[in-house]
Amino acid sequence: MNRRRTVGALLALAVAARSVAAGAQQPTRIWRIGYLGPPVETAPHLLKAFRDGLRDFGYVEGRNVTVEYRWTTDRGALLDEAALRARASELVAEKPDVLAASIDLAVIAAKKVAGNLPIVMMNVSDPVELGFVASLAHPGGNMTGLTRLSPELVGKNLQLLVEVVPGLTRVAMLTSLSNGISATIIRNARQAAESHGVALQVVEARTAAEIDAAFATFKRADAQGVLVPGDGIFFAQRVQIAGLAVAQRLPAISSYTESVEAGALLAYSPSSTANYRRVGGFIDKILRGTPPGDIPIEQPTSFELALNAKTAKAIGIVLPQTLLLRADRVIE
Repeated sequence: MNRRRTVGALLALAVAARSVAAGAQQPTRIWRIGYLGPPVETAPHLLKAFRDGLRDFGYVEGRNVTVEYRWTTDRGALLDEAALRARASELVAEKPDVLAASIDLAVIAAKKVAGNLPIVMMNVSDPVELGFVASLAHPGGNMTGLTRLSPELVGKNLQLLVEVVPGLTRVAMLTSLSNGISATIIRNARQAAESHGVALQVVEARTAAEIDAAFATFKRADAQGVLVPGDGIFFAQRVQIAGLAVAQRLPAISSYTESVEAGALLAYSPSSTANYRRVGGFIDKILRGTPPGDIPIEQPTSFELALNAKTAKAIGIVLPQTLLLRADRVIE
């Protein structure tokens, strides 16, 4: 009797083992994701954050997900809309399950070629103002994602510049009219400048050569500071912009912390790194069956004030102690 029980138990274990082995041999679903964002040479931390965000939800490249990459810049310069649309078309042709697009121009390009393919916006300025979604709470359609509130930041940035430069009366601002949100940013900047009694000079620049020309214009106008609003072009050219500002001894404030790392004087902005990592949660919901239009757009959860003390010394600016005490990061 004991022998029969032993044999029966062994047979049961064998059957169970075969079942487990058979289950282990079942193919794992390989999801496909398209990525239209900054390349590793331009922003390695953002690409890492995107991959980390996928891993947070169990998606690992080479195991259960394949990511097709196309870049928004070429040799450090942001591509124009036609080139971005071509790259978005290449991604769509790969038949991904979801497409992640980074900045405003990349989302515009993706929207024109994606059809009903779900799109996750990674770092856009204002998706409602740009007409991407119906509202933040109820996007509708095939798009969802994260915003960085660029139009709202410009007034705060001007306020900080006034605090850094006593007696500030003349401020210059870069703009790129190829960005559909530029008109809103300019309007907000003019309102903020008027409230502070500051004259604002707005100069358009879309290429490296035009940025050089813009700073020459700022010098002729005796600008006392430079506003650099959130725009993919100015992110891509942040090293050039910071270098020009330091060369002209102009305090420059940006909507990207990365610009301070490149040499700009200060920045007040949400974390792009946090946005790129949070993308993983949106992708997970979509892959699990939630329509993108039912996933609310998320706004930044925190803002960072970054200062570059080395730049301040180079351009002869004494950073106020009150500002230093409030700073989240001070680059020495």
